[in-house]
Amino acid sequence: MLCASQFALRERAVGLRWRSRQKEGPTNRTGNVFEKRLIEAYITENGRDPVTDEDLSPEDLVELKTSRIVRPRPPTLTSIPSLLSVFQNEWDALALETYTLRQQLTQTRQELSTALYQHDAAVRVIARLSRERDEAREALSRVSVHGGPTATGEAMQVDSTGLSRDLIAKIDATQEQLSKTRRKRAVPDGWVTSDALNSFTPIEKSKVLYAGSRSFAVNTRGDSALLGGTDGRVGIYSMSDKAIVQEMNAGNGSVTDAVWIGDRVAASTSTGNVKIWENGTEVATFSSHAGEVTALALHPSGDILASVGIDKSYIFYDLTTNIIATQILTDSALTTAGFHPDGHLFAAGGVNGQIKVYDVKSATNAANFDSTGPIAGMSFSENGTWLATAANGSTVVSIWDLRKAAVIHTIDISSPISAVQWEYSGQFLAIAGPGGLVVQQYSKTSKVWSEPLMSAVPAVAVQWGSSASALLCLDTEGSFTVLTAKETDGV
Repeated sequence: MLCASQFALRERAVGLRWRSRQKEGPTNRTGNVFEKRLIEAYITENGRDPVTDEDLSPEDLVELKTSRIVRPRPPTLTSIPSLLSVFQNEWDALALETYTLRQQLTQTRQELSTALYQHDAAVRVIARLSRERDEAREALSRVSVHGGPTATGEAMQVDSTGLSRDLIAKIDATQEQLSKTRRKRAVPDGWVTSDALNSFTPIEKSKVLYAGSRSFAVNTRGDSALLGGTDGRVGIYSMSDKAIVQEMNAGNGSVTDAVWIGDRVAASTSTGNVKIWENGTEVATFSSHAGEVTALALHPSGDILASVGIDKSYIFYDLTTNIIATQILTDSALTTAGFHPDGHLFAAGGVNGQIKVYDVKSATNAANFDSTGPIAGMSFSENGTWLATAANGSTVVSIWDLRKAAVIHTIDISSPISAVQWEYSGQFLAIAGPGGLVVQQYSKTSKVWSEPLMSAVPAVAVQWGSSASALLCLDTEGSFTVLTAKETDGV
């Protein structure tokens, strides 16, 4: 049995081993770990190891450096009151942490609610602005500008500073060049004659190319035709191959008009787009019209393209840079368009039955011609002084003299008219409609009108072939018919 002194020593050693320590150190001989302050005091007093009772000096101690961690619980937790106190402290800490978490959750919920509210408000604002934009566009397409042109005779200009100096110079040069030779220009050799027109007969009818097509254009060589369909497709038809040789996509909506720009092509759609292609590759797209684009026209210089639409505006495009040159607002939705052969005037027909003639450079409203209804067809004569127009559903073509601003002749074909088209010499006027095709001739020598051709071929559009040696008529089914003299082999 241990004596009292030995028992006290053992108890003290145990206390040394289990006490909370700030600095610790093992002994070289035994490897036991003690608190430095206590083991040094014990060695000073006894000179021995409290566990093994071996001789021990301070030099035998090795100091351990440890990171500060949670201290072990003191031996005071051996009593129930101390345990209850610890449990109470732990519970208070847990309750405080729970409260803090709930407080943070409430704050996060409030922040999320605010963010969702702001997002919902932003969506509502965007929807309202979009609706107001659409309403403004619709109102713009219906608005009527009372009082006609301004005091200076100018139309309203939209989003533009006018034509560039380069375009104005090009317009002046084109007018000067063409107007000098127009009066003295002779009928080209090999041009169609009245006798040849008398023998025109349908010699070829294509298959249905684009059902419901109303856009139709023939290139200057007369060997290719440009057509557009209601599904947004635009095709180039080869007269020699008798098939579509190239096809482009104009996007959503139906194709409303198509024109040749040299070897390039342009088309407009019912969704307000104007697109230009070169060798089948899209090189430009414009969407400045707020609604359907109804017609296209090419300036005699070949560097300006015009479009008109139901948004009551016409737009000029600079084809050298593929940008919008100017946009002009009128007082009526527009349905047809055309440039004067000299290029200094631009005419646009409206749904209000009025043909407006504008100066190309200044956008000044030079003249207005009143018709009986929405304009369905319009064509300038190459003599530079006449303009042929036809109202939608009308059976009469009116010939206007631009110098007198008056109708000098009318032609009644006894069936509704869809399109009118002068040929290059200014002698013959083709008039097409669902009831058939008529060609009227004006003789400069006798100053008499005659009718060298009347055909039952229905048409919604008509174009002259090369040297006017053929007529190409597009019907409502989407196919076209070629009329030419029996002895003529090609178009």
